[in-house]
Order: sequence, then C-alpha cells, then structure tokens
Amino acid sequence: MPGCGTLLGPSWPQFHPIKGLTYLKTACYSLFPTPAPPIATPHPMPSWLLDIQTIYHQPEVLDYQRGREILDTFPRAERIVVDSHWKIPGLNGFEGNLENWNKIKRNVLVLGVKSSLYAQPNSRSSDFIAPSHANGCAMACTYCYVSRQKGFANPITTFVNIEAIMGYLRRHAARQGWKAQPSQVDPKYWVYDLGCNSDCSVDALISDNVRDLITLFRNLPNAKASFATKFVNRDLLDYDPQRKTRIRLSLMPQRIAKAVDVRTSPMAERIRSINDFYAAGYEVHLNFSPVIYYDGWQDDYRQLFDELADVLRPEAKTQLGAEVIFLTHNEKLHQINLGWHPKGEELLWKPELQETKYSQMGGRNMRYKRGFKAGLIDEFSALLKERLPECPIRYAF
Repeated sequence: MPGCGTLLGPSWPQFHPIKGLTYLKTACYSLFPTPAPPIATPHPMPSWLLDIQTIYHQPEVLDYQRGREILDTFPRAERIVVDSHWKIPGLNGFEGNLENWNKIKRNVLVLGVKSSLYAQPNSRSSDFIAPSHANGCAMACTYCYVSRQKGFANPITTFVNIEAIMGYLRRHAARQGWKAQPSQVDPKYWVYDLGCNSDCSVDALISDNVRDLITLFRNLPNAKASFATKFVNRDLLDYDPQRKTRIRLSLMPQRIAKAVDVRTSPMAERIRSINDFYAAGYEVHLNFSPVIYYDGWQDDYRQLFDELADVLRPEAKTQLGAEVIFLTHNEKLHQINLGWHPKGEELLWKPELQETKYSQMGGRNMRYKRGFKAGLIDEFSALLKERLPECPIRYAF
C-alpha cells in the first residue's frame, strides 16, 4: 500500500521495446513531500587493496560526469594525461615494473573511454559477455588471463562512458526478445557477464559503474547480470538487485589460495558472505575456478565442500549452481609470474601434466592433458555431489 499522502492515478497499457511485451503503467501523484530513502554509508576503502596515488587518463575523461566523479574521489592523486588507456608505454610496456607488480595494482588507476561496444556470445558463464566497464584488477591472482594481454603491469582501468555502455546493453537486450528455451546458463533470462575482464566487487570501490549496471538489469524484463568475484564488498548488499544479478563466489582450498589468490578476501569470508548476498536479493552461485591438481587436492576440496554445507542456510543452498573450470595456464603469463611471484608457478606450471590448448579467442594456452583432465572432472563432480548434493554443476571443463 502507498504511504500517507500518495494517490494512485489511472493505469494504462504501455508497449515495451522487448518484443511482444505490454505492461501497465500507473501514475502516482504526491500530495506531500516524501523523504528520500536513506543512502547507506559506504564502507571505508580498504587501504591494503587500494591507495590510489597516480591516475593515468585520456583527456576526454574530463568530458564525462563519471570521470569527474572519480577524479574528485582521489583529489591528491597525481594525474598523467595519456593518448590511450591501452598499453601505456611507461606502465604496461616497461619490463622493470614487474618488481612493483602489486604496488602498481594498489597505487595506480587508469581512466579511459570505451570505444568498442560489443556483446560477445558465450555459452558457459553467460549468454553474452557485456562490453567491459573496466579491465584489470587490484587483486593479483597468478593465473589471471587478463594479465597476459596487458604487458608488465595490470592495474584497474575504469571506463567513464558508462551511459553509452548501458545504452548499448539496453538496446542489445531489447533485440533478443524473450528467451525461447531454457539453457544451463539460465532457464528464463538472457544472462550478461559484467566482469569478464575485471572483478566487479573491487570495481565498485572506484565508482558507481557496478551499481548503475545492477540497477539497469533489475529493470530489464528479459535479462540478468552476472559476475564472478574473489572480494567481499559489503556495499553491494545495498544495491537491491531483486534476483536480477547473479554473483558467482570464486572458491578454492585456502592453503592453495594463499599461493595463487594474492590480495583477495579469505575463503572463510567469501563463504560466510553467501548467506548475506542471497538475503540482499542476489542469486548466488559457486565458481570453482581454477581447480588445480596437486597431491591431496581431493581432501582439501572435501573440507571446502563440508564447510559450505555447514555454513550455508537452507534457502541459500536450494538456489545454488556451480561452474567448475580446471586450470588453464599460458607461457607468457608464466614468464610474467616468474618476475614477481615464482612460488605460485610451482603449482601452476606442470608441463609434464599439460598440453597445448587453443582458446575460444585463439590464444595458445596450456591445460591438463585430455584423458587426465577427464578423470579429474569425474572425481571432482562425484565429490561435490557427495558432500554438497544441493549444488548441481552447470558445466565443467
């Protein structure tokens, strides 16, 4: 029921751009001013993760409100104007930056204008990969494929033309119409992955891009947003997604995460957050990625699944789904990692167990040998079904 002082006006049919959809629009007339809902106070910026001291930006960034907002957020940061946000010579192209890999991630931000807007078809984590609102990351996972593309430094790049990105997504979703058949991605909605090249939970510390995108998908009748994350950002609990955004919590055994999930939230914190994100209106799935083979991996995953079974509430368990992605590595990334974190490569670089694989994007990578990997997938799947039967596997490879 509306509050005191609000009259409901007439309803009338409106044609929505989604094909064949008509809905009722109701006019509301306010007789008295209604107080705005309180705005949640953001949590403090975690200084161990981000302490922006230098901002590289294209000159046109100042033409965008989002660009000015971000610059105002970090008023003491040195500003360096660059022609392009991509492969900045003194940043990405300087091999000596490897020794400052994590310092650059913590202290440097790049602002740019996204020029190419394209939703790439996908059939695993999503139906489409949305145009990036950011790329790069303040975290430093040693297996991250984005690092292969950006040279000798990989800080966050935030794109300030968020209105253009959202406008493209709105039009793209409208062209799809309603989803004709259910798929493993989602039975009802077209799903767009927002974080293929970044971690949205960290991006939300920089700007309102992620909030704006979650709001957009909340209001798109035929589409849902999705992103994987390794950082628990509790500000997202106030974004009111209304089950139209799927968070995929990335999980692995904590003792392995210490070596390869550098500068991320602890596994116990990620697991505890699942109940809270579900209660806040998100759909929450599990992202077991990458699964790394080592002696004793089955025992570690058994403990991880048991922890999930113990911590998660029944209502959170019933809506779970999982994606299982075994490690894919890359020789170029291997060489980069040797320059700043060689310890992690003892787990990742196993040529005797790996073979060449060409990705969907045409990249030459390394994965576990085909027959060996098939056995690992079977073992993992059986173990998950045994210890956490409420969580079906959407896909595994």
